[in-house]
Amino acid sequence: MLPNNPTPANQNQRWKFLQLFGIVRRNPFFISRWVLRWIVLGTVCGLFAGLYWNVLEIMTHQLERFEGVSLLIVMPIAGLIIGLVIHFLGNPGEIAVIVDNIHFRGGRLDTRKNPAMILTSLVSIAAGGSAGPEAPLVQVTGSFGTWVADRLRLEGEDLRTTTLAAMAAGFTALFGAPLGGAMFALEILHHQHIVEYYEALMPAIVSSCASYLVFALIAHLGIAPTWHFPQYSLQNIDDFALAIVFGIIGAVAGWIFMIIFRGCDRLLAMLRGPVYLRTTLAGLGLGTLASFLPLTRYFGHEELESVLNTNFSVVFLLILALGKMASISITVTGGWRGGFIIPLFFIGTCIGKAIAILIPGLNPALAMICTMAAINAAVTRTPISTTLLLAKLANFSPITPILFASLIGFFLAPKVPFIASQLKSEQSLEEIQS
Repeated sequence: MLPNNPTPANQNQRWKFLQLFGIVRRNPFFISRWVLRWIVLGTVCGLFAGLYWNVLEIMTHQLERFEGVSLLIVMPIAGLIIGLVIHFLGNPGEIAVIVDNIHFRGGRLDTRKNPAMILTSLVSIAAGGSAGPEAPLVQVTGSFGTWVADRLRLEGEDLRTTTLAAMAAGFTALFGAPLGGAMFALEILHHQHIVEYYEALMPAIVSSCASYLVFALIAHLGIAPTWHFPQYSLQNIDDFALAIVFGIIGAVAGWIFMIIFRGCDRLLAMLRGPVYLRTTLAGLGLGTLASFLPLTRYFGHEELESVLNTNFSVVFLLILALGKMASISITVTGGWRGGFIIPLFFIGTCIGKAIAILIPGLNPALAMICTMAAINAAVTRTPISTTLLLAKLANFSPITPILFASLIGFFLAPKVPFIASQLKSEQSLEEIQS
C-alpha cells in the first residue's frame, strides 16, 4: 500500500461519514445533480409563488375598493363563492392535514386538492379574510414536490425530503427568509422536543434560496425589510428581562386567541347544512367586523405598517387586537382559506405598542417584536423559525431578545397544541419507540 493512501479503517470511517449525510452514490456526480434538482425545484416553486402573488394583487385591488356597509354584501358573496368551490371541487384541507400527511402518508401531499386550494385562497385573501397566502403556498408547492418525487421514482425519506424542500420554498417566497422558511417546514410538524427529518434541512435551504430570488424578481417586492420598526440597539442586559416579560404577555395573548378560536369553531360547528352556508355566514361576520374595525380586514401585510405609523390610543390598540383575534377565528373556522402567521404578528404589534405607550421609557420596537414572537411561537410552536423570520421581516439585528421571547411563548403555550396533529404525530412516534 502506498504511504499516502488512507488505511482501510480510515476508508471505512470516511464511507460511513458520507453515508450519514446522504452524499455517496454510485454516480460520482451525485452531489451536483441533487443540488441542481433542489435549485430547479425551488425555482419552479418561486415562479408559481410569483404568479400567485400577482394574481392575488390584481384581485385585491379590485375588491379593496369596497368599504363600510358594502362589505355586508361583498364579503358574504365571497363566502358563498368559496363554499361553492369547496362543495364542487372538494375540501382543500388545512395545515393540520399537511402535518398528518408528512408523518403518516410518507410525506405525500395530494395535487388533486390544488385547484380548490388555489381558488378558495385567492377569493378568501382578496376579499379581506384575516388569513395570509403562506398556507396555500405551502400546500401547493409541497404537493408539487411530491409530484416531482413520483416522477423521479423516489421513495421513503427521499420523497419526504423533496416534499419538505418544496414546502420550504413556497413559504420562503412570501417571507423572504430562506433559513427561517427551511426551519419552519421542519418545526411546524411537531409539538415539542422532537425535530425529525433533519436531513431535509439542506435541501430546504437550497430550494428556499432559489425560490426567494425568483419570487423577488417576479413580485417586485425587493429585498428590503417588510415593515419599518423604530430603531433599536441592544445595550442593556435588562432588555433580556423585558424580553421575557413581553414573552409572557405574548403567551397570554396566544391563550386568549386559542380560546376565542375554539369558541368560534364550536359555535359554527353547530350550524347544519351545506358548507357554503357556513362560509357565507362567515363572510357576513367578517364584513360586519371590518365595517367597524377596517384594520381587521385582510391578513395584515400592509395593515401592520399602519399600526406602526399611526398614533392610536391604548384602548383602540387592545380592541383592535381582540378584533383581529375574532377575525382570524371567523376566517379559519368559517371555511375560508389562508395562513395565520402574519395575522398573529399583527396582533402582537398592537399589544406590544399598547404596552410601550402605557409604560413610558420602554423601547417600542423591543415591546412589539418580542410580543409578536411570543404569540406566534405559542400558537404555532415554531420558536426558532419565528425568530429568524422576524429578524428578516423587521430588520431587527439583535435576534437574542426575539429568541428569548419566542422560547417563553413556546414553553408557556397550552399543553394541547393549536394544531392538534402536531401532538398526534408525536404520540404515534412515542408508541413506535416504546
